[in-house]
Amino acid sequence: MWPDVTSLPGVNASLNLTSAVLLSLGFFFIRRKNIPAHLACMVAALTVSVLFLTSYLVYHYHVGSVQFTRQGWVRPVYFAVLLTHTTFAVAVVPLALRTLYLASKGRFDRHVRIARWTFPIWLYVSITGVVVYLMLYQM
Repeated sequence: MWPDVTSLPGVNASLNLTSAVLLSLGFFFIRRKNIPAHLACMVAALTVSVLFLTSYLVYHYHVGSVQFTRQGWVRPVYFAVLLTHTTFAVAVVPLALRTLYLASKGRFDRHVRIARWTFPIWLYVSITGVVVYLMLYQM
């Protein structure tokens, strides 16, 4: 018997929103030099993102591709958001892993340099993940 996956899109959007909040808090804490709070937020954001990816893959394994059926001006907007979201989502995986690796090795000069790219891309992916959900399932 297959699991009921109908609630997973909402769960995925919630996980993306949670990731965005955690990333923002992590940025807030590092700006205030609160390294333990920054670390906790970033590890939590990574954990939530892994949970999202797992849930996303389970959902699409069972459901397949979901068509965007709306017409008019919203259609090109949706596909523009989806294209940039998907492109950056692929890019953020190695960036986030490298950023985490550098921090774990205490190479903070290099960590900061790559985090300046990783943070906005990861935040964009998290926020646009919620936007894609709203446009696909709530409009």
